[in-house]
Amino acid sequence: MSDEQARWREERRAAAAAHAEALERRRRAESEQARRLIADFLDRAREAGLAPVPLRARSADGARYRTPLQGWYLRLDESIAIDTEGRFYLMRTPRSLVGRLRGVTPEPSDPPLVLGAGGKDGESIDIADALARALAG
Repeated sequence: MSDEQARWREERRAAAAAHAEALERRRRAESEQARRLIADFLDRAREAGLAPVPLRARSADGARYRTPLQGWYLRLDESIAIDTEGRFYLMRTPRSLVGRLRGVTPEPSDPPLVLGAGGKDGESIDIADALARALAG
């Protein structure tokens, strides 16, 4: 490999790393903004007396699984929720006999500003709109 090829590869590698770093910074900033929106929702829900509901996870075949979580669903299909502490959850779980008997405990994840981004047309919604809809009951 020539020096020119090696230099080109190193430049491409550095550019890709810089791009990935910029995307990660953007994702973190968006998650922080979404967390602020969720915190505002929690305050408004408490003021309005909006009671949390028991949250259930679903498997791909539609089976429902108990969880120890209480909160509010952000999507009509109950696939995304927040708990009373403001943690964000994707309410999907693998099919499991043990889970059907004992329940499951979903892991929280970083909230995005757009729920379902990159999905089919009509399946994405801004988190602010989803929170407003949940607040309206």
